[in-house]
Amino acid sequence: MALEDAKNQVDEAFTRTDLKGPSFENTFGGATSFLRRLYTKDLEGVDIAVTGVPFDQAATNRPGTRLGPRAIREASALQSPDAPYGWPFDALSEMAIVDYGDMAFDYANVPAFPGTVTDHIRGILGAGVSSVTLGGDHYISFPILKAYAEKYGPMSLLQFDAHTDTWADDDMERVDHGTMFYKAVKSGIVDPKRSVQVGIRTTNEDTLGVNIIDAREVYEAGPAATAQKIKAILGDHPTYLSFDIDGLDPAFAPGTGTPVWGGLTSIQASIILRDIAGINIKGGDVVEVSPPFDTTGATAIAGAHIATEIICLLGWNKRK
Repeated sequence: MALEDAKNQVDEAFTRTDLKGPSFENTFGGATSFLRRLYTKDLEGVDIAVTGVPFDQAATNRPGTRLGPRAIREASALQSPDAPYGWPFDALSEMAIVDYGDMAFDYANVPAFPGTVTDHIRGILGAGVSSVTLGGDHYISFPILKAYAEKYGPMSLLQFDAHTDTWADDDMERVDHGTMFYKAVKSGIVDPKRSVQVGIRTTNEDTLGVNIIDAREVYEAGPAATAQKIKAILGDHPTYLSFDIDGLDPAFAPGTGTPVWGGLTSIQASIILRDIAGINIKGGDVVEVSPPFDTTGATAIAGAHIATEIICLLGWNKRK
């Protein structure tokens, strides 16, 4: 059946009529929506909306993450015909998933950018839909979290990262991808005691009370035990999952702005993401994929898989 479908399906990003089910369009051709889902602004009957925020003007080192959403979408095409591996259900067939497209914004008007992001996500949440956002640099998580906190109250943050991104910065107008979680904690939209940062391997003495599981602890305890520790900390609190691709070691994700050695492996990350099923996740993002610094496309491939795992985590709860 799949072979026959592949002969007839084309540009499913525009032509598919069913929001559920796999796509058997040739993975090397056609328009590249995320997982070959329908491009649409119509959120009627939708469970999960994937959206891109191609912004990288908050980067402290190498830029290029504005090209991340496009690369992640292209990499995701290979996953579109099959049920996500390692899950006891098929999120692509059971969940109504769309590609909501990229957020429109004026790249030259940086002061207006944060409010535009919050409004964009607020519109998705207002329709009763969960968002999975493709970045873009990591700053975008701050205005996204504002929209989630409006709906759910102070959030638990589950962050995979080489850096805590909690360096002190009391200027709320500054747009910086290394200080936004400091602002998120200080402004009360993130509850630090019920938040976890995984894979950390850079020095920042003031953790603001956020629970840290650094990369060495993941290595020594193992990913399964790490997942159980994460679940114990988060409990049933509304959670936002943010995965900075530099949480992975540069061997697995070289295409990023601030790579740090000694990071998570892709198998460690995949086990953790699958074993935390059941957390009260409300939305998530994948950020800091910078295609110009990756000649192989491996980083975008990792980003596409992580975004799919976030969809599965959301689907796990929605199907119940």
